[in-house]
Amino acid sequence: MTDHADAPDDGDTFGVGIHVTEENLQFVVHVPSDIDSAWTDPEEFQRLVERVVWDRLEQRPVLRAIAADSSPGETVTLGRVTLRPDGTVVEAELSPPTTDA
Repeated sequence: MTDHADAPDDGDTFGVGIHVTEENLQFVVHVPSDIDSAWTDPEEFQRLVERVVWDRLEQRPVLRAIAADSSPGETVTLGRVTLRPDGTVVEAELSPPTTDA
């Protein structure tokens, strides 16, 4: 893992996934412990992360695959997104879940 403390322009990297419960699927954002202080609204950056993910992956097929192939309590990782507090996407490494067919 790279330390970005000396390079604030590199943005913050958020891991993303879908957590499966008995009743639903929950979008999960893993927030780094050393997040840039310019992120002032946690709900806003989580919405931004979610929007970036669904701009790059097809939401319905991804969620269908997770619902069909995952057990309650499991979290399926979709990848990670690196963003700056101004909303700039620095990098997005995302992939839909693979199925064991």
